[in-house]
Amino acid sequence: MFRSLLYGYRVFAKWLSFAVFGAGTLNLITVLFPLMRLFLHPRRRFQKYARRLVSAAFRIFIRFMQALGAVSLEVDDREYYRKLSGKIVAANHPSLLDVVMLISLIPNADCVVRSNLSKTIVSGVIRQLYIPNGVNFGKLMEDCGDSLRQGNCIIIFPEGTRTPRNGEGLYKKGAARISLASRCPVVPVRIGGNDKYGLGKGDPWTGFNRAERYVYKISAGTELSPGDYPGGPSGVRRFTADIREQLT
Repeated sequence: MFRSLLYGYRVFAKWLSFAVFGAGTLNLITVLFPLMRLFLHPRRRFQKYARRLVSAAFRIFIRFMQALGAVSLEVDDREYYRKLSGKIVAANHPSLLDVVMLISLIPNADCVVRSNLSKTIVSGVIRQLYIPNGVNFGKLMEDCGDSLRQGNCIIIFPEGTRTPRNGEGLYKKGAARISLASRCPVVPVRIGGNDKYGLGKGDPWTGFNRAERYVYKISAGTELSPGDYPGGPSGVRRFTADIREQLT
């Protein structure tokens, strides 16, 4: 009986957390961002401080979920992520909260995001701060290179979508290509922990880990330098394989 009540509470805590997330996102889009745009010029300066605001907001959101007993976050070295600059952060993607966790740790985080997210509640944030993958490849590479030169970190999920519950997704070559074009290194970041049932691909919203709260364990792997790989398709394939090896 107690386990059933605890499970029901955790599902409620998850729903409440996402309701708070939605309300916070609307506040950013409709109040805080317009005010910041009035005083922060040019657009790059606005983006710099707006990304830091989003990072701080996500840290508060995670602490809220921790206070509710819905999640637990363990990080190998928070200071390392806080000081990252001009790096491509390639991560595995087991759950819906992965990008929230990473942005909360990296104040200058930029992201390559799915273009279809422009139809969701976070569309206002995406259009102003991040890089949609719906643009042509040349434009995507140009935008990523420009962001990296500004000292931002580009977060990429090489699988492109959340990892299937059974097995893994196909690793795409975008992270390797951006690294080779920009000459910026890749930092593989492994997101581990327990089962993320209820936040995974195809999971029901009523689902939750049956035994405990969601546990996230985030750890950085060995940095991969583009100088260690030749150009051309063979180098991209080898680079992508090395990223995949560290993440899986």
